[in-house]
Amino acid sequence: MTEEPLRATVSLRGVLFGPESEVLVVRRASDGGWELPGGRLGSGEPVVLGLRREIEEETSLDPDVEEPVHTFAWQNDEGRGRFAVYYYCTVDGKSVSLSAEHTDYDWVAVETATERLSDTQTEAVVCAWEIHGQ
Repeated sequence: MTEEPLRATVSLRGVLFGPESEVLVVRRASDGGWELPGGRLGSGEPVVLGLRREIEEETSLDPDVEEPVHTFAWQNDEGRGRFAVYYYCTVDGKSVSLSAEHTDYDWVAVETATERLSDTQTEAVVCAWEIHGQ
């Protein structure tokens, strides 16, 4: 048994597949790194609605949220707990309008996404791809 339970902020991310099986990645304004769209779950907010809200706010897309494909827990540089849940999502269109949180976006092949993303987000993309037999 773990001595100290993780107290964490919950982060929800969408592994968002477009109509031709491309993955959406977005570039953070804060440091220029690439990530999957999503964000923090609000207190008392239903999970799927929270993820849809975050994706809509960041990209203007209205995703179909399917199922969780990966989870990961860690402590950030400030020692704060984080828990991320990655969901397989799809959209019919590819027209993106970014919020101020991001400076760029790209619809890319799975292989390209895995080159741009962190190890944890790469694992989420690979899991989503394998589970859904793309």
